[in-house]
Amino acid sequence: MTVIRPRQLAGDLSAPSRWSLDRLTEAAAATGPRSANGRSWAHAYLTRLRITDTLIIVGAIGTAFLIRFGPDDIATNLSGFPLQYLAISVAIAVCWTVALSAAHTRDPRIMGLGVTEYRRVASASALTFGVLAIVFLVAKVDIARGYFVLALPIGAVALVGSRWMWRRWLIGQRRYDHYLSRAIVIGAADDVEYVAGQIRDKSGAAYQVVGAAVDDPGLDAIRVKGESVPVVGGLADVTEAAGRLRADTVIVAGQPRGGSRFIRDLGWALEGTATELVLASRLTDVAGPRIHFRPVEGLPLIHVEIPQFEGGKHVLKRLLDVVVSGTAILLLLPFLLIIGLAVRLDSAGPAIFRQERVGRNGSTFTMLKFRSMAIDAEERLAALRAQNEGAGLLFKMKDDPRVTRVGRFIRKYSLDELPQLWNVLVGDMSLVGPRPPLRREVDGYESHVHRRLYIKPGLTGMWQVNGRSDLSWDESVRLDLYYVENWSLTGDLVILWRTARVLLHPTGAY
Repeated sequence: MTVIRPRQLAGDLSAPSRWSLDRLTEAAAATGPRSANGRSWAHAYLTRLRITDTLIIVGAIGTAFLIRFGPDDIATNLSGFPLQYLAISVAIAVCWTVALSAAHTRDPRIMGLGVTEYRRVASASALTFGVLAIVFLVAKVDIARGYFVLALPIGAVALVGSRWMWRRWLIGQRRYDHYLSRAIVIGAADDVEYVAGQIRDKSGAAYQVVGAAVDDPGLDAIRVKGESVPVVGGLADVTEAAGRLRADTVIVAGQPRGGSRFIRDLGWALEGTATELVLASRLTDVAGPRIHFRPVEGLPLIHVEIPQFEGGKHVLKRLLDVVVSGTAILLLLPFLLIIGLAVRLDSAGPAIFRQERVGRNGSTFTMLKFRSMAIDAEERLAALRAQNEGAGLLFKMKDDPRVTRVGRFIRKYSLDELPQLWNVLVGDMSLVGPRPPLRREVDGYESHVHRRLYIKPGLTGMWQVNGRSDLSWDESVRLDLYYVENWSLTGDLVILWRTARVLLHPTGAY
């Protein structure tokens, strides 16, 4: 951790002093409306979502109406069923809109989060049509099933798609410090640095850290990712600093001095203000769906689900693997043959490279890849060890002389990995999982790293969508372990989607 004390500030004009709260207040007042006040931009953004949702719902119902009946049928029966279906359509639109609001699909706390927002939209849409179907059946409302069934998928897909596009726009704006909620992070200096660093790393984190309040009276600023976060006071000064800096949120990092009583008193002090109180969880690498709150007589207990490595979820994961890999092999077969032919024509040796890798529970299997290196690559490895640019136990070189011309191209776009679809189909691998390790890597694992082997290795994974070869060894291990502990089918689908985007804009591939 890097902290800045008064004597260090003499030659560092970029680090604001603890006692420059007036200057920070003036800067807050001069900030543009897109970043000065989280509530103002949130209100405008939510208005856009409401308008978009309404237009999509009306468009989906209208499209389903036209597809089911056709313009000619509607025109010839203008005095009959269309008026009845007009009333039904209005009822569906109203119920659908109300359901989206009731499910908190536009809750400011989930804006830009992605999966949570999409899940709520899909659930609200499915619930709306399920309830309406029951009501129409019980009330014996005569309705064309084709029209009713068409409206749901059209609208649900469009709603999720619009939320995705709005999310991409919002994240793009946040990269320029727009549409962010102003936040003060409080607690011990090392906890503040960690939380502020995580917020700074995530463009969708929704917060702009404008100051810190710590329990060390000697600090003037905390260095986070090469930038200084000014210390605006001690823990007793939080309420005043939040008001003067126009902070939308106070984030409590870790366990501050004073414990639960301090947090209770802080909540009371913030009553009546526009500032929210957020507690940063100290549960590291535990995903949200595994955390549940169980209040017992006013005692807020946090229940953390223990990871399960057997059961129904894994059966569904296997089913997804078989369906997707089998379909992909059939559709891509001509493309695979072309790549194989290009590999053979480019250099001597077989088109397919076979290598022993370690799978689930330490079992070994033969992993398939398109050969991207010269046939004598393994023999030349020892001579290149001194030039290793890889992380930890991995060997990587950006300009590896063993890589062929075709090999460089197929590596860049991960086309060399496509034969592993067969490994997925036969059950050696999964579509998503930890990176498949070599035996020599496993032999060098620390004890906790062996948890990577609790589930099948993946054709892609969190390592694939977070930098690949540019990752450090520690970061690669952390991502794999996080996936093992927290995987879900929804998360797998998100990773597959992100993998497709990475293949179009490759980074860290060599």
